Formats: sequence, structure tokens, C-alpha cells
Amino acid sequence: MDSIYLIIVVVLFALAISDLIVGVSNDAVNFLNSAIGAKAGSFKLIMAIAALGVLFGSVFSDGMMDVARNGMFNPNYFYFSEIMIIFLAVMITDIILLDSFNTLGLPTSTTVSMVSELLGSAVAVALIKINGDPQTIVVDGHEKIATMLDLINADKALTIFSGILLSVVFSIVIGSSVQWVTRLAFSFDFERRIKYLGGVWGGLAITSITYFILIKGAKHISFFDKESREYIIENSWTLMLYSFVIWTVLLQSLILLFKRFNVLVLISLVGTFALALAFAGNDLVNFIGVPLAGYSSYLTFTATPGANADTFLMTSLSESAQTDAYLLIIAGLIMVATLYLSKKAKTVLKTSLSLARQSDGHERFASSLFARNLVRVSLKLNEQISMFTPPRVRQFIEHQFDTTPFKKVQETDSNPPAFDLLRASVNMVVASALISFGTSMKLPLSTTYVTFMVAMGTSLADRAWGRESAVYRITGVLSVVGGWFFTAFAAFALSFVMAYIIHWGGIYSIGGLVILALFLIYKSNLKHKNDEAKIDEAERVLKNVKSENIVEQCTANVYGTLYSISDIYTKVVNGIALEDRKKLKEAVKEVEVLNHQAKTLKSNVYVVLKQLRAESVAQSHHYAQVLDYLRETAHCFTYIAKPSFEYFDNHHTPFIAEQIAELESVSKSVAEFNKFVLQIIDKNQFNKLDEVYQMQKEIFDKIESFRANQMVRIKSEEIATKNSILFLGLLHETKNLLLHTVNLTKAQRDFVINARPQN
Repeated sequence: MDSIYLIIVVVLFALAISDLIVGVSNDAVNFLNSAIGAKAGSFKLIMAIAALGVLFGSVFSDGMMDVARNGMFNPNYFYFSEIMIIFLAVMITDIILLDSFNTLGLPTSTTVSMVSELLGSAVAVALIKINGDPQTIVVDGHEKIATMLDLINADKALTIFSGILLSVVFSIVIGSSVQWVTRLAFSFDFERRIKYLGGVWGGLAITSITYFILIKGAKHISFFDKESREYIIENSWTLMLYSFVIWTVLLQSLILLFKRFNVLVLISLVGTFALALAFAGNDLVNFIGVPLAGYSSYLTFTATPGANADTFLMTSLSESAQTDAYLLIIAGLIMVATLYLSKKAKTVLKTSLSLARQSDGHERFASSLFARNLVRVSLKLNEQISMFTPPRVRQFIEHQFDTTPFKKVQETDSNPPAFDLLRASVNMVVASALISFGTSMKLPLSTTYVTFMVAMGTSLADRAWGRESAVYRITGVLSVVGGWFFTAFAAFALSFVMAYIIHWGGIYSIGGLVILALFLIYKSNLKHKNDEAKIDEAERVLKNVKSENIVEQCTANVYGTLYSISDIYTKVVNGIALEDRKKLKEAVKEVEVLNHQAKTLKSNVYVVLKQLRAESVAQSHHYAQVLDYLRETAHCFTYIAKPSFEYFDNHHTPFIAEQIAELESVSKSVAEFNKFVLQIIDKNQFNKLDEVYQMQKEIFDKIESFRANQMVRIKSEEIATKNSILFLGLLHETKNLLLHTVNLTKAQRDFVINARPQN
């Protein structure tokens, strides 16, 4: 019997490695967002500093491990077999849940996930105990039947969950307020003022970060003895005063002595190290706390001769955890490796930077009703405030928030920062200060919630959420915040179910659930890889468009789109003829890639047009027109490929021989049409457009003839309704496809002609 629990312990540690990987992938955004967004240094330098912080934080971590041992439940009343069920349910749930958020690119709190999972699985096991074999316990010297309140630490759970609201509200309000005041003092043209005020700002910032490291870390860093910790906490304000004076004098001296010294870069890098250290030191329990608690339980159980797993109470978990240093080092190395290798960490980071960036462009999220109403109310409120603000004050504020200096930096940089270093430093200072204050006041603030909402607050204050992007950014933030609340509910519910399954299914259910978790991770990784391939290809296409090669690149985009459409059209018709669902699904995926590329180019047309030289302005209109028709041509194919796949995916009646023959005839004509158009575009033979019109007319006549044949079949009831809807829809969309193709060819002609040097 003991061998089964040994296997469970091994499974727990195997799951811990997976949990470390998916957990770090999600939490990396907490400490990388500001430095990478402002380009405070090279990517390698920022990652090295973050990795160093993670390694230090993991090695010096200890005290938080007790949360997994006795934070959500009273281990004195649970048997060894029940404890192992709780821990297994938590680990399986955590991996599935966090990996799902990583795939979606949404940052969430690993702390809330773990706490909710512990609570969910513990409640499930407690219900099984209460309903199956009620346990007699002694409370204040009196025997009683154990209730749910005896078994579960509900008060602590409520305290932690209340921290969600505190984190969200306080972080965005304080972050936006501090950023507004800071920008008012320094403006976007802050370089000159930093020379004189940089020492004070740097002293304040690094003192805040130092306070963060000491107060947030002193409680959990193992090499601080009790006296040292008490001294730091009792004399924190004195230490901060000395720190502020020393740092201010030192930094101001460096600014005056070295012209290239940038205090904002230093603040961003030090802040990155501090947040990474705190993340690893305090959040490591979220990944390895449960397996270590399970391992400790197993050692205690096996060390007791004759112990029965179903009657052996785990009172040992009430004691404080003592974690071996080598386990912390191994965990730290895995976290560092994940930091460098995880592509999902970069996806989560992209979401945060996309919502916080200063510039406009393609928005990941759509608008929502709430966001639109909120923006509408905010605009009206702003108008009312402006009416009572003196003109000179308004003029001063507008001047301080003028983004022209930052736009100039973006225009001269091929890979511009998402925001400037001043905002990055504010992110670090405010996040550090809030987490420090919350820790000192024993408030359960989430590191993820604080860092993300501070970043959103500072971007809001910086007017990054302008009228061009506000509704989309607000919707994005609401999606992330909604995901946080969903995390708590989903983690509790899924862990609750997992515990029940493990209890009733035993070792077989454990194997099945582990296999299920691995399968879901594999599928999500495959989906993430495909999604990233689409994004990378679209970004590559956009990045290659420069003023010096815009004609060649535009021609290549048009040529590539038309070539792909010809190939996909043939694939769809063959899929219909052969009832090949797999081939039709491939066609749908290819259309999605094509649409994403065309949408990215169109969404970023403003960015490309800004890159054009002054003498290229005349062709801007035609370039934009080409992208419009390119987008319409690609989008049109969605209504050809997707309905075809859905039709056969639902196993509807196959097309009859006459329909297949007609579609193949149209497909052959479309292929010849596209081949001729591609030749015209490739060789700039636009004098042959009359031949294109003639070919288009012949195909239109053929389509009308086939439409008439279909009407006859409908009247004679040869085919079903859904069959008829799809067939007629394919013919109609083929006509639209040809119309857009001709318009695209004409727009390409006008673009090429206007791009030629004028004599």
C-alpha cells in the first residue's frame, strides 16, 4: 500500500515541474513588463537581471510554504490518504488552469489559483468525511462532531479573496494619480529636468524599491534571523530616510559627473530585480509548496510503524515547513530556464504591453458596450471639468502631456519602445510601494494584480488610452480582470471535482487525470504554436514594409494573397467533391492565416504611411486602397471555406455529381483567371486589363448558368435545403471574390504608376 503513495509523491513532483513552467510563464509579466516596454536595456540584459532576481528569491524563500500545509484547512482533522487526495487535485487543476490562461495570453494570479484549489479540494474531501464517516473532535475540552467550519479555515480564505478587490481598485487609482503628477512635473520632454531633479526622483524611487525588498522580503528570507527582521520592521522609517539621502546624493553626483548616466534606466533595472526577487521568494509556494507538503506528509507517515493511511492524522502539517536548500535551488533553476525559453511568457507579456503602449495601432481586443458607455461618460465629465478649469492651467497641462517628443523617438526607431522610461520608473516605484505597504499592513495584495493594474493606471494617466484606442483597451483590461475572478471560481470548482474523482476512482483515476492534463497541455501548446505562427508571419510581413521597398513589398503581398486564394479555392472544391473534412479544415486554417496577415497590414497602414518619405506621399492613398481591397479579397474567402467545412463537419447530404462538376468547372476557370492576373501583377502588364474583364464576364455567365441549373434542381426537389444554401452561397461569394480581385488589380496598377519617378 505504501508503494501507491510513493508513486503519488513522484507524480506530485513531476507535476510540480510542469507547474513551475506554466506558473513562471504567467507571472513573468509582473517583473518584465516595465523594463522591456520602455527598452531600459537590451533584452538579454533585462532577462539576465530578472533571472538573477528569480534565482536569489527562490534560494532565500522559506516561510510561505506553510500556506500549502495548513493555510486553507486544518490538517489536524484530515487523514494521510485524504491529504494526498487534496494535494493531487490541486496540482492537476493548477497545471490545466494556468496553462489555459497562458495560451490565451492573459495574466492571472498564481496565488489566487493555488488558494482556491486548496479550498476547493479540501471542501470536497471535508464533505466526503462529513457525509460518510463523521469524525469526533475535541474543542475546548468537549467532544463534538466535526463540521465544515472546523475542517476549513474559512476566515483566512475570505481575507485572501477580499484582497482581489483591494488590489484592483487601489492599484489603478494610485498608479494613475502618481503618473499624472509625475508627468505634470517632468512632461514627455523630461531629459532636461532629469538633470536637475533626477537625483531626488531616483533617491525616492530606489528607496521605495529598497523598502519593498526589505519589508516584503524580510518576513520570508531565510538568512535573516528573528532579531534582524524585527529590527528592520521597527526601524523601517529611519532606514528609509537614510536610504533616501544616500541615494539622492549618490545619483545626483553621477548625473552631474557622467553625461551618459541615465537614472531612469537604473530605476527600471533595479525595479526588475526587486520584483523578480519578490516573485520567486513569495510565489514559489504556488508551484512547489503542495508537492513539498505531500512529500513531508509521506515521510511522516512512513516513519510511523504500523500507521494506517485511512486513520493516520496529519497533525505534523501544523508545524512550520523546513525546506531543503537544494530543492529551492533546483526550483529556481527551472524558473530561470522557463523565463528564457517559454514562448507563452512572451505571449502574456504582449497582452500587457499591448494594453499599456503609448501609440495607436492594431488592438487585440474588440470594443464592448460597457467600455463604450464608460468612454462616453468620461468624455462628458472631462468637458465639464474643462469648463471650470482656467485657460492658463489647461494650456499648461496640455503642454506637459504633449507626446510629440515621444513620437519623435518612435519615428526614428525601427523597434520603438511601448512607453518611455519615466512611466517605467513610476510603474516600478508604485508597484513596489503598494506591495510593501500591503505586506506591512498584513493585507493580502496579489503581486500580479498590483503590477498589472499599476501599469494600466499609468497608461491611462499618460493618455495612452486616447479616443482611437480607449474602448478597446478598457475591454482588454475588463477581460483580464474578469479572468481573475473567473480564476478563483474555476480553480475552486475544478479542484472540487478532481478531488471527488480521485476519491472514487483511486489509482486509476489518478492515472487518467494525469494523462488528461498532459493531453490538454499538448493541445494548448499546439494551438499556441499555430496562433503564434500566424502572428509572427503577419508581423514579419509588416516589418518588411519600408519606404525604400514599399512597391516591391506591396506587390509581393498582393501576389502572395492571390496565389494563396487560388490554391485554397481548389482545395475547397476538392474537399467538397471527396467529402474530405480534413482538407476543408486545412483550408479554413489557411484562410485564417491569410485574413490575419491582411488585417494586420490594414490595421497598421498608418504606421507604414508615417515611414514614407515626403516624395512618397502621393502614393499613400493608393497604398491604402490596395490594402483595403487586399483585406476584402482575403475576407471574402472566409464565406467560402468556413461554410463548406461546417456543412461536411455536420455530416449533411453530399453534393450530387452535377453540382460537383459545375463547381470543378468554376474552380478551373477561377484558377486560370487568377493565373492571368498574377502574370499581369508580376510583370506590370496592366494594359491587359481588358482581357481580365472579359474573363471575369465569362465566369459570371457560367455562374449564372449554374445558378439556373440549381433552381431547376430545387423545384424538382433533387437536393436538400442546406445543400442548396451552400451551393448558391459558394457561387455568390465566387462572384464577390472575382470583383474584389479585379478591384485589387486596378488599385495595384494605380499604386505602381504613382510610385514611379515623375519626369
